[in-house]
Amino acid sequence: MRLWVTSAAPDGNGTAPAVAQAAPAGDGEVRAAPPRATAAVAETHPPGPAAPAPPPSRRPPYGPADGISLAAPVGTAEARPAVPIPRTPHQETPRPDPPPGAAPHPDAPPDAALRSNAPPDAALRSNAPPDAAWWPVGHARRDHAAEEESFPDLLKAAQAGDPLAAHRLGRVYARRGEPMSARLWWERAARAGNIDSAFNLGVWHEKHGTLEESCGWYEVAAGAGDREAAVHLATLLLEHKGDLAGARHWLERAARAGSRHAARRLGLLCEEAGELHDAYEWHRAAALDGDLKSAHDLGFLAYTAGAEDQSRQWWEHAARGGHIDACYHLGLLLQATGDRERAEATYRLAVAGGHLRAASHLGGLALARGDLREAREWLERAARAGRVADQRLAAFVCVELGDAAAAAHWFGRAAARGDPEAAYHLGLLLIAEHDDVHGGGHWFRRAAAQGHHRAAVELGTLLTALGRTAEAERWLAHAPAPVCTPTVDPEPAARAELAAAAAGRRGEPIDPDDLVEILGTWEHVARRLREPDAARWLAERDDRHAAAVECLDALRTTLLCPGSAPWPTADEVRRALRVARELRARLNPN
Repeated sequence: MRLWVTSAAPDGNGTAPAVAQAAPAGDGEVRAAPPRATAAVAETHPPGPAAPAPPPSRRPPYGPADGISLAAPVGTAEARPAVPIPRTPHQETPRPDPPPGAAPHPDAPPDAALRSNAPPDAALRSNAPPDAAWWPVGHARRDHAAEEESFPDLLKAAQAGDPLAAHRLGRVYARRGEPMSARLWWERAARAGNIDSAFNLGVWHEKHGTLEESCGWYEVAAGAGDREAAVHLATLLLEHKGDLAGARHWLERAARAGSRHAARRLGLLCEEAGELHDAYEWHRAAALDGDLKSAHDLGFLAYTAGAEDQSRQWWEHAARGGHIDACYHLGLLLQATGDRERAEATYRLAVAGGHLRAASHLGGLALARGDLREAREWLERAARAGRVADQRLAAFVCVELGDAAAAAHWFGRAAARGDPEAAYHLGLLLIAEHDDVHGGGHWFRRAAAQGHHRAAVELGTLLTALGRTAEAERWLAHAPAPVCTPTVDPEPAARAELAAAAAGRRGEPIDPDDLVEILGTWEHVARRLREPDAARWLAERDDRHAAAVECLDALRTTLLCPGSAPWPTADEVRRALRVARELRARLNPN
């Protein structure tokens, strides 16, 4: 049986140098990097250029000229002044609590009283007692036993009007599981000017569902300069009130005060609004303050604008911090640009971090080198994740290696998930290796019912041999037209997957296999032509308007030349895919 490799990655070898440990993140948070192996990620500094220009707003005709209006291109906002970027977060030296009734330390910042370093999106903080799920922990860890021992002194000072003592007394009651008493003392402290009590009251009311009161207390704390309260307030305004303008106001205030979390949220909001320049600047502020997710997003923003050098730098920056998706997309970019050795080494890092799609590309790399045993190892590892194309390709490799049992296993798993090509080859395998005519006919029938031409022919031949000529004639008379299975080179395949990931960030998932099929259709047909204008030649041969065929060329240009036009929408991809399949069915190039 012949082995048809439908997607091969470029060949190359490489080992991976070590990756540096993740740096401390902003807002006092230290993020632990996920388990990872070594990586082929070059030591480069985070890119510093301004935001790349967005792609042209003029969208090419990805679908046939059928009168359907295409979606409007994504616009950009006017450039604002540069965002202040907190490059090195200031680390405060912990100071002991002053005794009850004493004045605060003269150098203490206004928002540094009694909180933890939990991230702002942590609804419950790390040192909350197990029996008080509503307890809002503050910024700095304290000796709770000492507070319990000084309870009489705290109570006396709080009753005398000391706001810091009242705040700490509220914490004692909260740990004891007396939320109403905690709220009472926090209210007294907050009305006396204690910002941390105002923040804790915001959390208290948020946990108890009284959102208006929660917003009020968060606003008190945020208005006094508490950036974490500003982030919480923005979240409530956005998610519960739909107040986008108010949310952005408080997020900007927190971001300009150095909140990495707020800067990232602003970057995402600007992306949704199509304000790509502002999105780049806010993500850049978060990334330079240690946010690996924003660094990963910056790679996509740069790639969408055609700035591949910046895209590579940001993905390398995120990969060095342990961001596995950044490792994988960096591997795709290296593969797309022909750096096959580094692509393989980077894929190995991604696989070590648990990204099984990278194992599929490593299998393709091994196939391109002719190393079937290594290819099988990687492809079977990827196939266990359930991707049909990996299961089918692993089965083909097992056939070439003479392992019929393993081939039947992987063909069976892919066929059970509706893959007609795997069902057809499983039928062939059952008949050839086990003389299982009944099983082979079953899988031929399933594949033929899904439009597989060769399965219908084999089924008709098998039924004729079994003496069931009437049924055989029906299958042979109505056999689907043969359609070629397009293949594509590894570099364009990597471009297709990057484009699908970038376009999918808008919330419209696009299957990269569909883009590969579109690219493969064009290459499979157009590469055989000697005509200077392949689109015109195909349009004339296909007997339809030139725009119906030129849509494939337009989409191909967009995928292979990022930044030349906006990414296609999911609907445009579906229409282009329909055109590609109809074109292959009509031309039938064999």
